[in-house]
Amino acid sequence: MKKLLLILSFAILGCSSPVQLILGTPTQIQSPLQAPVPIQTTSATPEPGTEQNPLILALSPSPRPSADMVSAGESIAAFIASHTGYRIMTVVPPSEAVLVEALGKSNAHIVSLSPFGYLLARENNSVTAIMASSRDGQAFYGAQFIANRESGFTVYFDTERGENTAEAGLALKQFQDKKPCWSDTTSPSAYVIPLGFLNQSQIQVRDAAFLKGQLNVIRAVYADDICNFGVTFIDARQLPSLEADYPDVMDRIIVIWRLPKIIPYENISLSNSLPIEMRRVIQRTFIDLMLTPEGMAAIQTVYGMDELQITEDAMYDAFATYTKASGLDLAQMIK
Repeated sequence: MKKLLLILSFAILGCSSPVQLILGTPTQIQSPLQAPVPIQTTSATPEPGTEQNPLILALSPSPRPSADMVSAGESIAAFIASHTGYRIMTVVPPSEAVLVEALGKSNAHIVSLSPFGYLLARENNSVTAIMASSRDGQAFYGAQFIANRESGFTVYFDTERGENTAEAGLALKQFQDKKPCWSDTTSPSAYVIPLGFLNQSQIQVRDAAFLKGQLNVIRAVYADDICNFGVTFIDARQLPSLEADYPDVMDRIIVIWRLPKIIPYENISLSNSLPIEMRRVIQRTFIDLMLTPEGMAAIQTVYGMDELQITEDAMYDAFATYTKASGLDLAQMIK
């Protein structure tokens, strides 16, 4: 089990009162694996979380869910049920696009979303982020514009201090009419967000080379015969798989400018169709779940998350701004 990171410094869905931590033993419940059950919003509809109107816990989208994932999802649902009294049902959506659509219709309530899936759901105010996946204690990461040392570009990043020495507009204007190497059309760090920074600074680049991976971006910039510059996450030059073939990669490939750490990993979100007090209760229950080894193991199995932090929607604003500036269609960036 990897290190569990829990940061309680953020307010829990707008509530600054202390969080009571409660441990317990999950009890099994039935979990049908069909499409989400529609929940109506008329006054005659039973309260959400009751036997007649259960909450829908969506597992990771998959056309063929594994038995281990289904079992772990049932454990998560059972834990929430035993700690809240809410009736929970689990489903496995076939795709994230279907899941986002279900959220818009209030047919899913507890979900995990990719960064772009979250933004798409947030556009119609259908979700609130409560927990963020993190790596090495960080829920957000950055990217870097890179070039071959022989390219002649001016460096606007101080390696010793780890700081940019100029604003984006000045540092990036030298890429006007130059050819970039991007990773792929859905990469936040090696395409979408860097493109948003370029567009916001009104910098037009030539038709790009999409190289199907950030390692390939490094290799292309190193060779200096495919594109003029590239972009990767920080710091892809240190990936172990590069060391054998490119021992001088850190010297030959230079960082021109770094994007701030605004790119999130996946998160756990709740439907805004639920009352805010119910969302607070579920968020606190996820905190309790994280404190048990079995709970974190289940979260890892279902959602692929090894560390979690408490988060809030405002923390995604910069990511949303530059994604919008990219001019790309969010619906085309999720599966």
